[in-house]
Amino acid sequence: MTIEVLAKQGNGVHHGTMAESILTRVYDLRKKVIQDSFQNFQQQEHRLEFVAKIRGVEFINDSMACNINSAWYALENMHNPTIWIVGGQMKDAHFDMLKPLVKKKVKAIICLGVDNTPLIDAFAEIIPNFIQTRSAQEAVERAYLMAQEGDTVLLSPACPSFDLFESFEDRGIQFKLAVNEL
Repeated sequence: MTIEVLAKQGNGVHHGTMAESILTRVYDLRKKVIQDSFQNFQQQEHRLEFVAKIRGVEFINDSMACNINSAWYALENMHNPTIWIVGGQMKDAHFDMLKPLVKKKVKAIICLGVDNTPLIDAFAEIIPNFIQTRSAQEAVERAYLMAQEGDTVLLSPACPSFDLFESFEDRGIQFKLAVNEL
């Protein structure tokens, strides 16, 4: 629409058209910003990070989950039967808040730590399948052998990692390397 046409239509139409034009520009800018942000979104490493899908089994790295609340969040977001790799330095760990989720979503627990007694004490009545491991590679291999198509293998330790690993990053990297070697 040209300025001459707008002038002939009167001020009411002119102001309405200007408002529509401004709103359209603002909307297009916002739409562009939103599109750009989604296109440039980067998953945070070691936080519910998809690693691979092998033989129909998903492997998720949530090594950053170094406390009960973070592990609760990870388990809450699992939609398939889950083999949960959990463990580390569990001083004063209280797993009670995880029990309902574990009962509902977890089919097996793979302990990854030096002393897994607190885990076994907390979940033995709920989950009969416990495997104790001492390395990310062993934990991944054992999980892979017991997993079925449609299962998820979740590393979400609920504890700090310093008994076997330098850091949660080290634990997550070793987990990803072990998955990629399958």
